[in-house]
Amino acid sequence: MTLEELVERLVGEAVLTGATLSRPRSVDPASPKRLTLDPVAVRSGVRWRVRRHFHTRTTDELVDREALGELLREAIGGSYRQALLHEPAADWQVLAGKGEPRVLRRPPTRPDVSFAHDRRKQHRLPAGEPVPYLVALGVQTPDGQVRARRRDKFRQVNRFVELVDDVIPVLPPGALRVVDYGSGRAYLTFALYDLLTRVHGRSVELLGLDLKQDVVAECEALARQLDAEGLRFEVGDIADADLDGVDLVVSLHACDTATDVALERAVRAEATVILAVPCCQHELLGQLESDVLRPLIRHGTLRERFVAEVTDAARARLLELAGYDVQVVEFVALEHTPKNVLLRATRTARPARDRARLAAEYRTFADALAIRPALERLLADRIDV
Repeated sequence: MTLEELVERLVGEAVLTGATLSRPRSVDPASPKRLTLDPVAVRSGVRWRVRRHFHTRTTDELVDREALGELLREAIGGSYRQALLHEPAADWQVLAGKGEPRVLRRPPTRPDVSFAHDRRKQHRLPAGEPVPYLVALGVQTPDGQVRARRRDKFRQVNRFVELVDDVIPVLPPGALRVVDYGSGRAYLTFALYDLLTRVHGRSVELLGLDLKQDVVAECEALARQLDAEGLRFEVGDIADADLDGVDLVVSLHACDTATDVALERAVRAEATVILAVPCCQHELLGQLESDVLRPLIRHGTLRERFVAEVTDAARARLLELAGYDVQVVEFVALEHTPKNVLLRATRTARPARDRARLAAEYRTFADALAIRPALERLLADRIDV
């Protein structure tokens, strides 16, 4: 089947349930790095939401069926080298090189039409509707009311679900392997499992790792109580974990350079998506030097805040050099740390000239501040800076 025939059938017969276009040919930061397309129910009928994912923002546009067909024909193979198109009976992966795009049939991962406005309501966790894991964890009462002292936690879980949902289309079709390092009490681990399985209907093997044996035992017991097939918890360190074939790596509030170890392991495992909320950024406090910035960094409090931003900026650029598109987005502060930054990285193919530019910018940045972060050292054999 050709791309033209596929688009004609999916759009013409109104069986397309969603699409993701990725691997852009352009390296211009002003161009969207990914498009996601979803059906939207409006008063006049069904329209399609075209969401353009830029490096620091997203934009939405509603189009009709005719415009949808034109967009798919022009963008796949033109602006984007890869696409994943969904219908109830199958997924269709399109790989566009120099010649005619290759069309590959895959098992279906989105068998039902789920309108975008409905999915947003599903993905959020509305108060008043009991969610089994939130009830078990004491966030909700059995009738679905959010307990007053757990409202911050409820907002945090909601926000986490929103941020993860944005990258679901990037994950490969089929069963997913996920590792969550530093899962702790596992509020967000259970939220991730619920999003992937209940909302998106994906088969998942999700491993939560933590160093505290009593906490791991409690979470494992809860997973069995909730009959969460594919979810398990173990005592372990990300440095020793088996990440072979992992699709998604999550690292929340790993202290200082433990975040860097988690990122390095995820990069070497070639995880499709990496999510990290760092905390306790102390490593660069003793390295940072700058005559120009002395009025800022001479004050201990300001120096600590600035070092935290510098550390995350360096991590983001180093992940880009390792083959990822990276967004630094605001996250609800975790109860263990005032940090509210999430590094969201998705694996991509980047041309050599783009890598050279990014490396030169990073080197200028690091030299100006006299820093050599842990992640740079850990990935020294994979990135050229």
